[in-house]
Amino acid sequence: MSVTAVQVKELREKTGVGMMDCKKVLTEAAGDFELAIKLLRERGLSAASKKADRSTNEGRIFTLLDTAKKKGVIVELGCETDFVGSNDAFIQMGNDIAKALLEQNITTQDALPTLQVNGKLYTDLLSENVLKLGENLSVKRVEVIATEGQLSAYTHMNGKIGVLINFSKSVEDELGRDIAMHAAATSPQYLNQTAVPASEVEAEREIIRTQIRQEGKPETMIEKIAEGKIGKFFKDICLVEQAFVKDQTQSIQQILPQGVEITHFVRYAQV
Repeated sequence: MSVTAVQVKELREKTGVGMMDCKKVLTEAAGDFELAIKLLRERGLSAASKKADRSTNEGRIFTLLDTAKKKGVIVELGCETDFVGSNDAFIQMGNDIAKALLEQNITTQDALPTLQVNGKLYTDLLSENVLKLGENLSVKRVEVIATEGQLSAYTHMNGKIGVLINFSKSVEDELGRDIAMHAAATSPQYLNQTAVPASEVEAEREIIRTQIRQEGKPETMIEKIAEGKIGKFFKDICLVEQAFVKDQTQSIQQILPQGVEITHFVRYAQV
């Protein structure tokens, strides 16, 4: 049977597949719209398999909180090129995945195959979008946080950096966002001093001692000078000890309301 231009246009709008491919598959399906979609999905699975080994070094990071700010998700969705990473369909897919993760009891990347996104399995959604966008796609990282306190989120640089901050108690929205923005800008490696591995601290101390000796300082002064310099090391890498970007005279710890602590943070950045 002949396939009408209206049918081809409708299939293209629904799937994002090229006009010629839509016409071809509709012809094969004898105009059966649902069969045509099924055939495209099957070929999408084939396309996904062929593209699976391609690196997904581009993409976007998505963050989302529930209305109570008690549960949040951060997810990195990867693709092959920055062009696709800026595509509306790709961005919609990332937002849909983040929303589904927030609503369902999925907390690890290994559990993603069981995720339902807008009534579809995550794996089917991925295959459809591989077909639509023509690139390998993958969720590279994901973390879901639930808290008794309050969460704040921030994404930066067109989704190249994303941050979730977990506060022990409620904070003003502006302050929470400011601290999340701070973490996006300063790239802290750890929350506080106790989170830094002892081996890393000792390695830094040894580097500092060597530098001091090379400066010709007396041996009796080395440990005292090293202790002061290790404090600067902590201020560089620990979130709560960093100088707040909006007020360098105060640390992040100092701008927190009394009785409020940051219990956890996540920062994803595409490199």
